[in-house]
Order: sequence, then C-alpha cells, then structure tokens
Amino acid sequence: MRMTAAVVGAPHGLKGEVYVDIRTDDPERLSPGSVLDTDSPDTPHLTVEALRSHKGRVMATFAEVPDRSAAESLRGCRIVVEEEPEEDAWYAHELVGLQVLTPGGEILGEVVGLRPGAAQDLLLVRHTDRTVMVPFVTALVPTVDLEEGTVTVDAPPGLFDEVDAVDAGDRGGAIR
Repeated sequence: MRMTAAVVGAPHGLKGEVYVDIRTDDPERLSPGSVLDTDSPDTPHLTVEALRSHKGRVMATFAEVPDRSAAESLRGCRIVVEEEPEEDAWYAHELVGLQVLTPGGEILGEVVGLRPGAAQDLLLVRHTDRTVMVPFVTALVPTVDLEEGTVTVDAPPGLFDEVDAVDAGDRGGAIR
C-alpha cells in the first residue's frame, strides 16, 4: 500500500524551494539524495537536494524544480512511499470498525477513530450513545487482532460506566 509521506506546499523565493507538509513519522525517507515517487503525472519522481527548517516549517529543494514556476505547478502534489509495516503499529484506517471487547469477551463498542496525542494516541470507541477516549497504551489496550476484527480494552473502573442523567451543575460542574 502506498502512503502519503509529504505534501508539497507553496513556493518560497525564486529558485524553486517549496514548503513541505511532512505526513510520515519517518522523515528520514525524505533525506537529501532520496528519489521519491509522486502522484503527479507531470513529475512522477522528485529527487531531494536539500531540506531545511524555516519559521517552524520544513522547506525542500528538488532537482527537478529549477524555479518558482515549476514549484508552483507542484503545489498540492503528494509524495508517496510504500508502507513499511511495523510490529505493534496500526494505521487509523485499520482500526476503525473493529469491535471493542473486554478481556472477558464482553462487547464494549466499536472503534470510530484515532486521535493523535502528545503523550499517546487516543482510541475513540463508540459506546452506547457516546464516544469514549481510551489511551492507546499496552496496559489498557493489550490486544489488537485485525484478522478477528477485535480490540481488547482492559479499562480502568469508571471509563465505560454510564453517567447519571443529572444536571452538570448538581455534580460540582462535572462534564458529562
């Protein structure tokens, strides 16, 4: 499967340099000298000449992009790479739709998304009429079985408990 590693943004200056929105967790794939595939029929490959940081954003120079006009024609172009599967790593599209079970096999709900986080990602689980955010760590999510279509969640007490239909003002301002 091919994944988007980066998206070419706006040009910067007159010599073909462009902003690049990195989408991969392995930016080494975009190191100088790399020849990368694109989704553009006009420019199917790009050779990275240089990368630098400018005001917190990544800038790139490609051998095939000599000037601002060529850079402008690449705006929105996706740089694609082959997916390299990692052990115990999943993409959001692989998790969405999986059935969520307790360690005892009881159904808790269904995975509806994955929210990236600073400390850890959050697994979004549709449970009855609400979405529960489960920290996606081994202690709470010990098993993901794509073949069986299940995720086991060993939730701490209270995480999936139903909240009483009491006004938040009566609960000391607790949010439902």
